[in-house]
Amino acid sequence: MTAVTAEPARRDALAHHARRRAGEWLPALIVFAIGIAAWEWIFSPLAGKFLLPKPSTIAQSLWDHRRLLFHAGWYTFKEALGGFVAGSGAGILVALVLARWRRVGDAFLPYAIALSAVPIIAFAPITNAWFGVLNPHSKMAIAAILCFFPVMVNTLRGLTTVRPESIELMRSYAAGQVDVFRRVRIPNALPFMFAGLKVATVLAMIGAIVGDYFGGSTLALGVQIENSISLFDLPFGWAAIVVASIFGILFYCAVGLAERIALRGARSTGD
Repeated sequence: MTAVTAEPARRDALAHHARRRAGEWLPALIVFAIGIAAWEWIFSPLAGKFLLPKPSTIAQSLWDHRRLLFHAGWYTFKEALGGFVAGSGAGILVALVLARWRRVGDAFLPYAIALSAVPIIAFAPITNAWFGVLNPHSKMAIAAILCFFPVMVNTLRGLTTVRPESIELMRSYAAGQVDVFRRVRIPNALPFMFAGLKVATVLAMIGAIVGDYFGGSTLALGVQIENSISLFDLPFGWAAIVVASIFGILFYCAVGLAERIALRGARSTGD
């Protein structure tokens, strides 16, 4: 009898959750539809189809060149992913070291801030000289530099902004530094770390595409964008930008899904 009555309640809860999620997304979808309609019927005719192609023209170009564009997008995504893994991994490791040895952090942070302030365009010719223009590692290096700082700063903040009561409780149990990090600091840092990782997904795609502007394989999306604009094929260039946005959004959503799984596991472990 209990199972029979619980099933309708579960269906009602799922339906309520679906309605709530739809209500959250509805305003964004309305704004998107209004923006596309305004672009199609107002902005594009005013600017001229040469300067600002209509969304329908861009969509047609995207469909006509879908194989080329998505192969180029996948190639660039692999460059961005390599830089994301390298830069984010280094950022997390450095944050752990700086949280453990504060004086090292005080000496290191000014240089990290100075590195993040350098325009990324300045690094592209340097990494091309290091690894080679056609080597994807040069683009991965740019993406890694962009990803390192937000991940390191956010993770370090999460590791260091722990309630003193939690640290005192662990010390009262004679816990060592490793146990304090494993049971208190790292779980506390997870939301901060994932915030930095989500920012890094966008920066990784930007870094990979910007690196292509200074030379790269014809398979890369940035090279496709640069070549199409130089040949005045603006619909193709905009279609390539749409593909880059799709890969960036999917990358962001993948990290967001990992965040939900990790934080749910962290909460259940803490309970």
